[in-house]
Amino acid sequence: MRKSILFLSALFLMSGSLLAQAIKPTIGLNFTDVKSADDILEGNSSWQVGLSVEFGEKMYVEPGIFFMSRSYAFGGSSSPNLSLGDPEFKGIRIPVSLGAYLIGDESSTFAWRGFVGPSAFLYTDTGDFNKEDLNSPAWGVFAGTGLNIWILFVDLSYEWSVNDISPAFAQIDFGRTNGFFTQAGFRLKL
Repeated sequence: MRKSILFLSALFLMSGSLLAQAIKPTIGLNFTDVKSADDILEGNSSWQVGLSVEFGEKMYVEPGIFFMSRSYAFGGSSSPNLSLGDPEFKGIRIPVSLGAYLIGDESSTFAWRGFVGPSAFLYTDTGDFNKEDLNSPAWGVFAGTGLNIWILFVDLSYEWSVNDISPAFAQIDFGRTNGFFTQAGFRLKL
């Protein structure tokens, strides 16, 4: 299923790029917030790099594909026998933004946007953790805002997870992960 989602996403991005208004190579940071039992797991900052394609003028759709890392740290554990290292998960994040220009439009020198949408995170590297013990894909919904300044853009968004990281750990309730994303890049108009 994971390969099918990646294949369809890549096909959609490639075929849609001919009709796109802008292609947006992007780099950014993400900050994970984890709700866990006894606050034994804390989120850390991490990175992301990818590409999205914007379709539309005043209202738009923007699918993307990003390679990213999510990083966590074990804090004051109530389980002294816990011997796992701090988790860092790498994978592919596929967001689909539905947005509108609040000031300006896709061709303006300066524009302000708002957007919402769903996302999926597919694990490619789970470090010390068994990949089968994690819910993949990890589903989320997000909302955000962005500024276009000439060919540059900056986006800020917050994502709420829809499913838990893992149902497999009996003594640790990883809970849900939420994240703050900040990213910047170029808007290459077509």
